[in-house]
Amino acid sequence: MESINFARLKRQRDLRIILPIFLVSIIACIDRVNIAYAKLTMEQDLTWITPEIFGAGAGIFFMGYLIFEIPGSLIAAKFSATKWIARIMFTWGLVCVFMAFMHTQTEFYLCRFLLGASEASLYPVIYSVLFPQWFTANERSRATSLMLTSLLLSTIVGAPLAGVLLNTSFFGLHGWQELFILEAVPALAFAVFFFFCVKDRPAQVSWLTDGEKAWLTDACQKEQARLLKAKKYSVMQALTDPKVLKLCLIYFLWVIGFWGFNFWMPTVLKGLSGWSTQLLGGAIAIPMIAALVVQLVIGHTSAKTGDKVWHVSGTLFVGAIGLGLSPLAHDMSTALFLICLSAIGIYASMGVWWTIPTTFLTGPAAAGSVALINSCGNLGGWVGPYMMGWVKTNTGSFDLGYYLMSFFMFCAALIVLTLKYSLNGKKKAAAEAEAARLAEE
Repeated sequence: MESINFARLKRQRDLRIILPIFLVSIIACIDRVNIAYAKLTMEQDLTWITPEIFGAGAGIFFMGYLIFEIPGSLIAAKFSATKWIARIMFTWGLVCVFMAFMHTQTEFYLCRFLLGASEASLYPVIYSVLFPQWFTANERSRATSLMLTSLLLSTIVGAPLAGVLLNTSFFGLHGWQELFILEAVPALAFAVFFFFCVKDRPAQVSWLTDGEKAWLTDACQKEQARLLKAKKYSVMQALTDPKVLKLCLIYFLWVIGFWGFNFWMPTVLKGLSGWSTQLLGGAIAIPMIAALVVQLVIGHTSAKTGDKVWHVSGTLFVGAIGLGLSPLAHDMSTALFLICLSAIGIYASMGVWWTIPTTFLTGPAAAGSVALINSCGNLGGWVGPYMMGWVKTNTGSFDLGYYLMSFFMFCAALIVLTLKYSLNGKKKAAAEAEAARLAEE
């Protein structure tokens, strides 16, 4: 059998698989949350945008996502993950362009719904269909964590970019209109590249040797076979499995805070600081950089130790503290510190989290279950922004909303601690023994 250069194999997959998926994700996140920055000036032209209407519009994105999440994941599992991802990118790019020309409340709601429908199943397809073909179980924590640094880098890049675009007028349009259009162009262009250049399986590429293709295909197939031997789930069995439903509840509670925080943070900081959009965009990048550093550390330590439960719950507890104390901040330095804690809790363990379902599921069952978990999270994505808008409209401040988000994230952290250790990955020694066995085979 051909000797495998595992260092080369790792580099090739980082460059050819993780990097393109990383770029897809960063573009998706920028286009998903650009509405939060557009609002800073959009409401001057569209006077019907109230806090409650904005919260509902930000949240309705997730209704579209919810409806098409599971069907899209099953289609990708049956046909082609990479072609489906390219389709997702192209359609959401088109919708972003349409958003630049909305004039009414109905058009606002419709565009946000269509954007969610367009992006539906993106991440479940990556986690449960594409990555299991390219990375073994011991590698997926690292691969997923690297890919999900995009969630933070999208804000690090997107916030300052939005601050600049909102105050420019290259084509005679308003800044918020140009923000939607110019941030849609990368999605349309990269969709074409992704369609032709990224492949579903190792056997389809020319940049691996025959030996590397054979080893990687064999390792991934053996892993899936072991999962099926342990328990063969049908799609319906997986969707009703108590372990899957517990993961759904955790993610629902987590994402209430995730998106409530993301969609309203620029508005809250703008009101507290009075800063320009350019300066505000730069300031928002600071907590995201802090969360990015922690995310990389957590991805490394989780892969090294095999632990998932404590890595996820610990960061969620930190996020609950940051959100719960945020109403007490009355100056920008304190606010930015608490946003750092919130961002760490919300983002840092996301990569580790998404490796949990594939420790006991594979194939269409994994695709459907990950889609269900993500769909439940998307319900939280609707609840969080709308809840914050409703609280602001009815109480005059965001304080109650922050307390509620903190409570939900605290509950999520507690439930994570109840996950059975069989879901918690392998200890380091066991993982190393398994890797050695695969190499021998």
